[in-house]
Amino acid sequence: MESWLIWLVWLLAGAALGYLIRAALSQRRVSRAEQEADKIIKKAQDRLDEAAQKEKEIVIAAKEEASKIRERAEGEEQRRRTELADWEKRLGQKDETLDRRTEDLDRKQENVLKQDEGIKEVREEILKIREQQEEKLAAIAKLSKEEAKELLLKRTEKEAKDDILKLMRDIEEQARDEAEAKARDIISSAIQRYASETAVESTTNVVQLPSDDLKGRVIGKEGRNIQAFERATGVDLIVDDTPEVVVISGFDPVRRAIAKKALERLVADGRIQPARIEEMVERAKKEIASDIKKAGEEAVLELGLTGLPLDLIKIIGRLKYRTSYGQNILKHSVEAAHLAGMMAAQVGADVRLAKLATLIHDIGKALDHEMEGTHIDLSKDIAVKYGMPKEVIQAIEVSHEGSGGPKTAIDFISMAADAISASRPGARRESLEQYIKRLGDLENIATSFEGVERAYAIQAGREVRVLVIPEEIDDLGIIKLAKDIAQKIEKDMTYPGTVKVNVIRETRAEDVAK
Repeated sequence: MESWLIWLVWLLAGAALGYLIRAALSQRRVSRAEQEADKIIKKAQDRLDEAAQKEKEIVIAAKEEASKIRERAEGEEQRRRTELADWEKRLGQKDETLDRRTEDLDRKQENVLKQDEGIKEVREEILKIREQQEEKLAAIAKLSKEEAKELLLKRTEKEAKDDILKLMRDIEEQARDEAEAKARDIISSAIQRYASETAVESTTNVVQLPSDDLKGRVIGKEGRNIQAFERATGVDLIVDDTPEVVVISGFDPVRRAIAKKALERLVADGRIQPARIEEMVERAKKEIASDIKKAGEEAVLELGLTGLPLDLIKIIGRLKYRTSYGQNILKHSVEAAHLAGMMAAQVGADVRLAKLATLIHDIGKALDHEMEGTHIDLSKDIAVKYGMPKEVIQAIEVSHEGSGGPKTAIDFISMAADAISASRPGARRESLEQYIKRLGDLENIATSFEGVERAYAIQAGREVRVLVIPEEIDDLGIIKLAKDIAQKIEKDMTYPGTVKVNVIRETRAEDVAK
């Protein structure tokens, strides 16, 4: 019983003690909260005081700034008022100046009107005097006003023509001198740098026989050998009375070359019969084909024109067996291509294009016996077929003054090189009949123009001298006549080199002393 009471007492004591402890702690927390609240209130009060002080300072500063702005505005207003007063003063002065100028202009206008009236009177008087003078001059000269005017215009026209003629002559002479000097330097340099054979190549269709006994073998029994030979080669064999000679006649130069080589081998072998003839002809064809290819390759290699199609090279090689006026076409083309390359280098043109265009400008002559058309058309077709550049095709078209004449530097260079190679001494030969006919054609063309009295072809056809009737053609007309004759010669004739047209007008005055 007693122990239970003791535990109860202890329990009550513990509860009382806990209550006291909790009360003490609560009192302490309340005290701390009050202290914190006092601190917060004090801080807030301090901030309110600071804000009030700052607000007071801001108000003072705003008042000061407003005072300054007002002072500046008052000063600006005063300045503008001063400027307006100055402008008003200046405008008043300008108004006064304009008024004075207006008065001056009015006075001057009155003076001008008075002067105009005086000028009109003087002009009328001058016109009257001029009419009187014209009437007097017309009476003296027995010419009307229109006739005198026409006479004056004719005289002025004649003087103008003389001045124009003199100017044209001076300009043409200067241009001609400069162009000839430059061209002479370029061409002479190219010719000097390139040295080539000058002798005309003489192709022969004659085969020498060791003895006349071989003629019978060539003919064969009842002509079998000669017939077999002609069938195999496509040429004609002429066995005449000329001792130890057999002549080969054929239109195709390649066939003639094959026939010549085959016949020479048959004569050297001595065994001449149809089977042997066919064998030798086939062997000669292979050798000539190989020789053609080799000649084309050598020409292309010599000019440095690599990369050309093989078939085109073979056609170039065929030119070895083609001649024109006795000149070998392949040698002529290679020589002209060298000259073209040198001239192109000096004038800044494309050297390869110049060489290529000049080399194949006459390539159609290698096929003109087999195909229809002129060699110029054939050359153009070949160039197009093998994909040559358009500059090369253009140069081929104008190589003989065709298709409107030369237009580019390559055209002129190719034509010049061709003319140099063809017209140099010893390059070509011309029959007497052709030479005489060419001279006659030159004179006939010149005399076909009106006003021409006589015409003479001189210097082996390199110049035609034309004498005109002075009463029908004046000094200005001879210039036009020379150009017309030159154009007709270019259009109607074929000739090597150039032809100079020299038109002469001569007026003579004669009298007799008694």
